[in-house]
Amino acid sequence: MRTDSPSDVLPSRDHLPATWRDVPVLDVVIPVFNEEKDLGPCVLRLHDHLTRTFPYPFRITVADNASTDRTPQVAAELADSVGEVRHVRLDQKGRGRALRAVWSASDAPVLAYMDVDLSTDLNALLPLVAPLISGHSDLAIGSRLARSSRVVRGPKREFISRAYNLILRGSLHARFSDAQCGFKAIRGDVARVLLPLVEDTGWFFDTEMLVLAERAGLRIHEVPVDWVDDPDSTVHLVRTATDDLKGVWRVGRALAVGALPLDRLARPFGDDPRDRQLTGVPGGLARQLVGFCVVGALSTLFYLLLYSGFRTFTGSQAANALALLVSAVANTAANRRLTFGVRGRDRAVRHQAQGLVVFGIGLALTSGSLAALGAASGDPAHSTELAVLVAANLAATVLRFLLLRAWVFADRRETSSEATAPAPTPTYDITHAHDLQNPAYDLQNPAHDLTAPRDLTAPHDPRNAR
Repeated sequence: MRTDSPSDVLPSRDHLPATWRDVPVLDVVIPVFNEEKDLGPCVLRLHDHLTRTFPYPFRITVADNASTDRTPQVAAELADSVGEVRHVRLDQKGRGRALRAVWSASDAPVLAYMDVDLSTDLNALLPLVAPLISGHSDLAIGSRLARSSRVVRGPKREFISRAYNLILRGSLHARFSDAQCGFKAIRGDVARVLLPLVEDTGWFFDTEMLVLAERAGLRIHEVPVDWVDDPDSTVHLVRTATDDLKGVWRVGRALAVGALPLDRLARPFGDDPRDRQLTGVPGGLARQLVGFCVVGALSTLFYLLLYSGFRTFTGSQAANALALLVSAVANTAANRRLTFGVRGRDRAVRHQAQGLVVFGIGLALTSGSLAALGAASGDPAHSTELAVLVAANLAATVLRFLLLRAWVFADRRETSSEATAPAPTPTYDITHAHDLQNPAYDLQNPAHDLTAPRDLTAPHDPRNAR
């Protein structure tokens, strides 16, 4: 799983200026493999639709990933005859690989892709990209599972699609409705920061991108679509489903262990109203209290179960100390992730050490309560011990929350305030007309080497991206 990520945050969303004319605003990528029959009619139909309905300059990029039929020749002929069409040739298969290559090199501020069969009605294209142009959203997807969508397809594909999205909701807690619809768009500035985190190069690519974007707090816009199944589709359902499930397991495991630095992307924009500081109102206090109470209730139950187990073979003081120690480690880890939103392994040891100090205070309170009980009644009943421990833990809980918020995880709030400061918005040289005289995009050119390190912090110049 990739863990490299630029250290800066994404810029604030801005509406693209209405005077943008020299650089294509929208780059629609059509990834293809052995589509010599459908490619020509598809591209011409899409070009006609964009010419009639899209108010900004656009480009159509045919991303041929290692076709073995006449697809490269057809794509080259289209690029020669239609000014807004270009052709990219890759030597390896993989839809994700093709999208990563073209999107990473594109100079367009809005990037999209669609399947070559054009199963999705093209009238949804403008609603798809409009929120990205306006700056309202970061990604946009077409959804065949929205209530107002109109879909024609067989029961087998319907079942597989709904089952897959249920798996995503249950395992990765995804909130978007349709991960597999081949009709998506993303802002270029977001893509340059998000794509380095996406590992898959095949059909799971866009699902992984959506899951990571959602976990990072990016806004995903959904558009209901009209969709008609292509009976001649070459997608291998069983193999694709197997690869997708492997991807779900890989991403879920990485998220569970904090292997992805999503905290660097969290709350990336300076225009989020939740980031506005109000005098006298501590940020996130209500949410932290709810999270702390939930974690505290579960920790208390865990502690009581441990105490009862340890008490069967040791004294009350030793059982109390052991139960508190184990539950304190679990409590600190749970509060770190769920209550205070700290992800990754940075300062994890330090937080646990500070948590043990808080544990020591809780130990002193509960042990003192047990000692006082023993002095008062000699040999108290087990139920009485539990009641006293519950009362002592309630007193210690308030102090624990204050210490966690003000001392253990105080650095988290400082980091968050720094991370939410808006980074400079990338600038585009729109005075330089885009050269469409040479539409064939040569990936063998060292200037177009997509495997070379990219400086994602530098201002974007479309002349260097082509």
